Amino acid sequence: MSQMQNVERQLREMILGLEIGPGERLTERWIESRFGASRTPVRAALLRLETEGLIGRDGRGWTVAPINLAELGQIAVYREAVEVAAVRLTAALEDRSDIDMIAAMLDSCDAGTPREEWHRVGMDFHIELARLSGNEFLLRAVRDAMTRLSRARWLEVRDEKALGRAWAEHHAILAAVRSADADEAARLLSAHIAGSRDRLVTSLHDDRRGLRARGFAVVAA
Repeated sequence: MSQMQNVERQLREMILGLEIGPGERLTERWIESRFGASRTPVRAALLRLETEGLIGRDGRGWTVAPINLAELGQIAVYREAVEVAAVRLTAALEDRSDIDMIAAMLDSCDAGTPREEWHRVGMDFHIELARLSGNEFLLRAVRDAMTRLSRARWLEVRDEKALGRAWAEHHAILAAVRSADADEAARLLSAHIAGSRDRLVTSLHDDRRGLRARGFAVVAA
């Protein structure tokens, strides 16, 4: 792994894991010192993270992108288009046995599972379901959308009731795919994405003051 890739990977993990909060300022000098990297690979890593929408320029420095409530709504529309297309392809496969692997992944989470694992598995559910479609472009689109949602979803996994609802909906979607019922799988997935969007935006909107008190930037547009 090159120095640029190492800096990019670690910075992304810190941003998505909220170790570096939304709205927090970054300097190239701090990054160089933190990761023992030279200026050129640091700048290259920052430019790549900028294309993902995770950071933006702030004068001579950089700022971690705030969580944007309007953007979350737009991502939900994008997700529905690409994920429904992918799940229809998956439901049409002759061999759908790989669905069992995704179900086992969901079942691996229980009361003793760390929140970090719930968060990862919840994202991987959507990514792996798209992977089964066999369409590389849809897979990339779903992976990109889930990456952009990652920070907001870290805040959502605090709600055990919401997690339980999401897992039940995941299993229902898998059951429809396993039965080769593309229409039902598409309907359930669309409802799941819309419900998740509504709960997430409402939760973040209601908790904006608390999040700001923790130093997190949340904007409405």
